[in-house]
Amino acid sequence: MALSIFDSPDTAGEMVPFSEISSFFAEFEHTAWRLETRRGYATDRTSPKWGRWKAGADIAAGPFADWHENVREQVAAGKRFERVRLVDEPLTEGQAFLLASGLGNVAAGEDIRNLPRAEAEGLGLPHVDFWLFDSRVLARFVFDEDDTTLGVVLSEDPVELATACQARDAAWHHAVPTAEYARRVSSAR
Repeated sequence: MALSIFDSPDTAGEMVPFSEISSFFAEFEHTAWRLETRRGYATDRTSPKWGRWKAGADIAAGPFADWHENVREQVAAGKRFERVRLVDEPLTEGQAFLLASGLGNVAAGEDIRNLPRAEAEGLGLPHVDFWLFDSRVLARFVFDEDDTTLGVVLSEDPVELATACQARDAAWHHAVPTAEYARRVSSAR
């Protein structure tokens, strides 16, 4: 699978603030799909949830955010929220946080799956985070060296969309649902 088009997300297209695509999460028609490739995210490490998790709290149980409410509304309308998270084995601290936190997203109706990084590399998946809306709009993330989101680059280019759809299909086929993956990780300890 030739996914080199994603190797440098900041080389093509204009970067916009992530906040400019917030309406996409309510306005998509069928599927909002995400590939998460990073080993951790600055937004997680600076959130109040991070501190609760570090103290041993069950962060999957709430309090629920606007994100959960929107997921519930969109899923009730027949839409799908899906994502695949690439994970290292053993998990990084950021990935362990996302696994614990993701259970709350799953409870809200989002289908989150996990794929070991080694397997993703064997599949030739890109090393770039992105959202794919209805297979028609691609939003590629741009991060700094500290895992802070700088913005996203939007694309409706047919070649980029086809590449993103190939990545989605390969990742989805091989990824493991979050609840099952969480059981695997806890039983391996």
